[in-house]
Amino acid sequence: MITSPLLTHRGITHGFFTREGGVSSGVFASLNCGLGSGDDPVLVAENRARVVEHLRASDLITGFQVHSAEVAVVDRPWPADQRPRVDGLVTNMPGLALGVLTADCGPLLFADASARVIGAAHAGWKGALHGIAEATVAAMVQLGARRENIVAVLGPTISARNYEVSTDFPTPFLERDADSERYFTPSVRPGHLMFDLPAYLMARLGAAGVERIRNLDLCTYQHERWFFSFRRTTHRHEADYGRQVSAIALTS
Repeated sequence: MITSPLLTHRGITHGFFTREGGVSSGVFASLNCGLGSGDDPVLVAENRARVVEHLRASDLITGFQVHSAEVAVVDRPWPADQRPRVDGLVTNMPGLALGVLTADCGPLLFADASARVIGAAHAGWKGALHGIAEATVAAMVQLGARRENIVAVLGPTISARNYEVSTDFPTPFLERDADSERYFTPSVRPGHLMFDLPAYLMARLGAAGVERIRNLDLCTYQHERWFFSFRRTTHRHEADYGRQVSAIALTS
């Protein structure tokens, strides 16, 4: 797993886990933690158990991600088949590892070490546009965090050099904020643009009042050995793909 000094505090464990270190095989090799993938559920459960052990947590909590700006406050584990349809999670309860599953979208981990409030968010382009980063910060504040004390780190995400979109893709971004044009640059392929999702997310976090933010600057599409990538799978016409997990937990 990959860690950030910004999230390294006594009483907090975290990790942006790679695809290495698990038991799955084939297109899911090896640390696939996606409950919604076509992988063997027994293998996925073992992979998730390894994440829990690494984080010294009691449970790994993930939502049913739907590319929304909805956030859940987690105060106890929930059954896998009763996951709420949310893309953000926050808690102040020790032992619960909040996780988000990604394969190109942006995984955001948050912490206010003083208030002992943590958060995690799955930020694809839709969630980013509709405000999942801001909603997660707001939910943390409701639990007692202070905006000026919150730190946030963006984990492995598809980079602008590999995120090609159609020319009509920017429309909802520009309707929200005309300055969003700066996150789109011409592609070498006519009629297409390149979208800088990481830069867009960093800007939205800053606008939400989070001053200490970091981007690990790791591209999921580029680094096949380390990360799963939905776009890479699509380009290869593969039947399915794994999901890496990024998670954070409060320890006792």
